[in-house]
Amino acid sequence: MQYLLKLRITLLSNYPYFIVLFLTLLVTIFRINVVNKSIYNKTSTNFSGYIEKYNVDGNVLTLTIKNKEKLIGTYYFKTKKEKDNFLKNIKLGIKIKGTGEFNKPKESTIDNIFSYKDYLYRKNIFYLVKISEYKIINNNEPLYYKLKNKIYNHLKNKKTEPYLKTFILGDKSSLKENIKENYQYLGISHLFAISGMHITFLSGIILLLLKKLKIEETKRYLIVMILLMIYLLLVGLSSSVLRAVIFFYLFSINKIYYFYIKPLNIFYLTLSISLLINPYFIYDVGFLYSFSISFSLIYFSNILNKPKHYISKLLMTSIISFLISIPISLYNFYQINTLSIIYNLFYVPLITIIIFPLSLLTFIFPLLDNILFIFINILESSTNILTKIPIGVFIFPKLNIIYYIIIFIFIIIVIKYRKKLLYLVLILIFIVHYFYMIIINNSFMIMLDVGQGDSSIFLSKGKTMLVDTGGITTYTREKWQQKQKETSIVKSKTIPYLKSLGIKKIDYLVLTHGDYDHLGETLNLLQNIKVDKIFINEGKINYLENLISKKHKVKKLKQDDIFTLGDFNIYSLNKNLKEENDSSLVLYIENNNTKILMMGDATSKSEKEILNNYSLNEIDILKVGHHGSDTSSSKDFINVINPKNSLISVGENNKYGHPKNSVLKTLSKSKIYRTDKSGSIIIKINKKGYIIKESKFK
Repeated sequence: MQYLLKLRITLLSNYPYFIVLFLTLLVTIFRINVVNKSIYNKTSTNFSGYIEKYNVDGNVLTLTIKNKEKLIGTYYFKTKKEKDNFLKNIKLGIKIKGTGEFNKPKESTIDNIFSYKDYLYRKNIFYLVKISEYKIINNNEPLYYKLKNKIYNHLKNKKTEPYLKTFILGDKSSLKENIKENYQYLGISHLFAISGMHITFLSGIILLLLKKLKIEETKRYLIVMILLMIYLLLVGLSSSVLRAVIFFYLFSINKIYYFYIKPLNIFYLTLSISLLINPYFIYDVGFLYSFSISFSLIYFSNILNKPKHYISKLLMTSIISFLISIPISLYNFYQINTLSIIYNLFYVPLITIIIFPLSLLTFIFPLLDNILFIFINILESSTNILTKIPIGVFIFPKLNIIYYIIIFIFIIIVIKYRKKLLYLVLILIFIVHYFYMIIINNSFMIMLDVGQGDSSIFLSKGKTMLVDTGGITTYTREKWQQKQKETSIVKSKTIPYLKSLGIKKIDYLVLTHGDYDHLGETLNLLQNIKVDKIFINEGKINYLENLISKKHKVKKLKQDDIFTLGDFNIYSLNKNLKEENDSSLVLYIENNNTKILMMGDATSKSEKEILNNYSLNEIDILKVGHHGSDTSSSKDFINVINPKNSLISVGENNKYGHPKNSVLKTLSKSKIYRTDKSGSIIIKINKKGYIIKESKFK
């Protein structure tokens, strides 16, 4: 008893929790900086393990294979029969072995966007394997997978299957991409992660049932703790569920043994234990949202408990949650939606009071599927409408992480003391942040790495021009081979990067010519960001350009046309030479003393015309024509313009063999930058000159 008394006294103090958290953060920093090593290497060919996850899209099978070390495997079905047989016999947990080509995940070649390599590394996945052949060596799945398979089979073919997977198993993979984007845009995506709300609801129901059965309190909590541990393992130790379960464990122990530990100290312990289990949670956006919002709800409980009415309390909760999550949203997504405060007033009750409980009931009683489907339709239809509202969304450029940590602390101070001066200072900071790219008064040219294609950004004094969009050529395939989720360069790379620069709209979109690798992503771009003016070349309009002109007004940029973009003066040099590449737009661009020449896919025929009409020499930056093809960059042309730096946009190991050795030899007097070697090329320009930076070094 005396020991328990001393323990209670110690636990009532705040200091032990601060010390534990501080030491945990030090350990976390050390652990994430320790380089983990793989048991595989590039010469590896064989693999074996249990199928932990799988996804079939068209003729592509993607597997997560679990053994001593996880692998991500990709296999291409050769026939429809092979695909059908796989889908008929597949079960999680079956053991396979096979052979394939091992490769490390590619690093991100555009700053500020999602890095798949880093994402996998934080999950201790170091290699991707392109599977050439595989076979099942054990069809008996372990108990854990057997249970998971039963649940997945139970959910199959239901209208609400994607949401049942989301709310029961924390698996959002079946939700449509555009729907997930809507939830993120509206600032309500946190409601679809299994979190404290869900765990509290589940544990509350079970505790109530056990109480009705007159089971002793200690045993009630013990039973729930065991069930929650099973559930935690079932959903795969996700950060938000782990936080909620650990908090429930600590809260239950605190309640049973009357330790009287403050909720905030329980929170600090929960955070410490979570990071000790997995230090890489510190990079997880769901983890950051979950912990920061939970912290704010506990820390500001005195403010939240003041309102007497439910709506007033919900509004106060929504405001505080929004404010506290601003630094996380800006650091990861570069934008906030201020209307999310209002949206949460509707969606929090809809999901927490109706959809989530109804999902649990539908899981038990499948006949309720149609009723749940009605509410899901209300949810999705309303979000489709609200995402069309253009007001309330603010895009901020990405800054150093230290800034966001300081802002997070400052927001806590603002909420705590609620002084007008503090609010004004916070607003002023956000105004400066919002206009940061204009304030620094630099111009930029960025040649994006879009693979075997072209896309360049020009940014000056808050104005933006995009020259070409890139585009991955797709080929006609049978229906069973067609993918549901095609990769979009614009959605996965260009737009996130534009947002990270604080770009709200594109003033000029210049499409040099009609080839797919230059304008194939234009329609995706127009659907996702505002574009003021579109310029195309004087040549004959092809099918793609015709589609674009139906969606948006376009203007033909003629020879000797001139326009400005901030400090950039832009001159159009080429004319209609009948053939597509011959007629490609060529732009001569000046900024202070820096001279830039953008050649598009212009050929040696175009180059001859330009030399006959213009006096060009000592070019600082040459965007090399036609990805370094030998149809461009003739010796006569290069000798006259004498570029100091040559930029080549080219795909890694492309089938065309670009850039050609003969072209590289012709350009050898200049400094050559290639997107397949250097990633995106960033050029900062001001009155003093220019600085060139590569996004990736090999």
